[in-house]
Amino acid sequence: MADIEPYENALDAVPGAHPYPRSSRYHDAEIGVHRMADETEVRYAKRRLLPPLDETAQESAPHTVSNGDRPDLLAQRYFGDPGQWWQIADANPVLDPQELTDEPGRAIAVPHAGGFPGPGARYV
Repeated sequence: MADIEPYENALDAVPGAHPYPRSSRYHDAEIGVHRMADETEVRYAKRRLLPPLDETAQESAPHTVSNGDRPDLLAQRYFGDPGQWWQIADANPVLDPQELTDEPGRAIAVPHAGGFPGPGARYV
């Protein structure tokens, strides 16, 4: 039986394919190549610059942090996927995701799932 190549490795063989899955925060990030002194190439995701949320467009819903909240638990609650914690981190914005839930009572923004559908939209 032939070995099955992992998804990410298979994409490396396709010119122009992105190495990150669609659910990753780096999916749309531009991939750079750094050439070392010995000519070895190192691929990396270039820095992402995020536009600020437009509060008047109601692109997010407020959430008040409670004891026991964690970024992954909030992502599970609002998006149904704990791996999407980065969407909440990007919406606030914080460098360390733990900053989101360190302080009970803190109000944070939770972006609407699947983009920013606007007021009255339901979370997935």
